[in-house]
Amino acid sequence: MLSQQITALVDKELKKYPADQRQSAVMAALRFVQDEKGWISTDDMADVADYLGMPKMAVYEVATFYHMYNLKPMGRHMITVCTNLSCTLCGALDTVAYIESRLGIKLGEVTPDGKYGLREGECMGACKDAPVLTLNNRKLCARMTKEEIDKTLAELDKS
Repeated sequence: MLSQQITALVDKELKKYPADQRQSAVMAALRFVQDEKGWISTDDMADVADYLGMPKMAVYEVATFYHMYNLKPMGRHMITVCTNLSCTLCGALDTVAYIESRLGIKLGEVTPDGKYGLREGECMGACKDAPVLTLNNRKLCARMTKEEIDKTLAELDKS
């Protein structure tokens, strides 16, 4: 069941679209669920589908297509490293290896304390600043050297 806060946000989003195009709010609805719960379960997807009057499979297809949706708990601080061509040519795989060694986890995993999750992502549109990563799908971090990674992790450790 979607919370009252989520349905209020979805209702606000729905005002942007024609009444017969409720499915247009699916991406926002999934984001609202993830913002509240930290991830999106198949039950959440079914609830979104019911609320928007969409087939459950259509919501599942959206949630599994885009890399910004977490389909399992991914830690309080989710780090997503772009591994597309430009970033890879500029050291993204070294960035991933360094973060894995610092956190003691591999891509797709979460630290035992639940603080950090690490995953790879698709192009983030900042190729000139490669390698790049995002924090919790909100903050883009560019030109990630070992020093910048250490600084970023130190800041996150404080929160």
